[in-house]
Amino acid sequence: MHTILVIAGGVVLLLCGQLLARFTGITSQAQAALYFVPLWLLIAASNMWAGVQSAGYSVMAELPIFLLVFTVPALLALALWRQLRY
Repeated sequence: MHTILVIAGGVVLLLCGQLLARFTGITSQAQAALYFVPLWLLIAASNMWAGVQSAGYSVMAELPIFLLVFTVPALLALALWRQLRY
């Protein structure tokens, strides 16, 4: 359940970034989608670190979950970037 909530949080963060870019005009929505990817990498890595440190899982046990948590929102962001870049 935690994994699904973290992935959903990533999607919500991506959408918030898109809304912020659209209504403030500071950056384009396509650039905002690209900016999301390294930010999400840091958040997903910190989620993995928390699982290793506090929950007592090994890095190898957490790695597949990290890849899933990072990949789903990142692929959505890259698909959105590809759609919006023109």
